[in-house]
Amino acid sequence: MHEEAMLHDLVRKAGEVARREGATRVTRVRLWVGARSHFTGPELGDHWAHVAKGTVVSGAKVEIETSSDPNDPNAEQVILRSLDVDARKGRP
Repeated sequence: MHEEAMLHDLVRKAGEVARREGATRVTRVRLWVGARSHFTGPELGDHWAHVAKGTVVSGAKVEIETSSDPNDPNAEQVILRSLDVDARKGRP
């Protein structure tokens, strides 16, 4: 399942960024979805929540930008655009 592996990789990358920033959790994730990625916005949000469960990304608000350009060089990808983190120490 290529799509699920892609999401696991994105969650891992988000976690790495959060740790590098000293974050206790990720509060918002912005994803860009290519036109040929095999994901729709709502479907991606559901899959993301499942894959992120139990990680520093769990519970983060997910904002999804969907491309309609099938000729974009990244049309088959889901890209982590940015994330917001809570870097306050001692927060659960």
